[in-house]
Amino acid sequence: MTTALIIILVIVVLLILWLAGTYNGFVKLRNKTEEAFSAMDVSLKKRYDLIPNFVETVKGYAKHESETLEKVIAARNMAMTSRTPEETIKNDNVLTGTLKSLFALSEGYPDLKANQNFLQLQEQLSRVEEEIAGSRRYYNGVVNKYNTKTEMFPGNLLAGIFGFRRKPLYEVNEAAERESVKVSF
Repeated sequence: MTTALIIILVIVVLLILWLAGTYNGFVKLRNKTEEAFSAMDVSLKKRYDLIPNFVETVKGYAKHESETLEKVIAARNMAMTSRTPEETIKNDNVLTGTLKSLFALSEGYPDLKANQNFLQLQEQLSRVEEEIAGSRRYYNGVVNKYNTKTEMFPGNLLAGIFGFRRKPLYEVNEAAERESVKVSF
């Protein structure tokens, strides 16, 4: 009888340790996804702060291109007011597309490309875009691990019980965003 009791006790202790370890793994990955998103959010904020200066510089040279400039500002404002990760991802993809148009627009103005302020802003914006790309890769890597753990058996049983749900990956969803920017004068 004592041997059976010891075996049952060992099984219960192992089950409790597995439950605790799995739950803590979910918490750790959830926190890493939130930290990764937060790091990306910091880079996005830098981008949001640079865009108005960049647009104002371009405006001085390309007054008749106001439609493109207005689209960039509208996309920036939409991205800044995003409330959820899903909204942020969607709106940031739109902003990225409009920024491509702005960079392409600047190619048609030789005087603008020679402007020192423009060149500095373009360089800063390019660095921020690289930071954002790195942050997106890190975020997607962490989210992939988290999502995999929430879907694989037997962890998916605990994920469902404790409310751990899939998180969105940062990906290009719109077909138009995959296309090259077309510029014509």
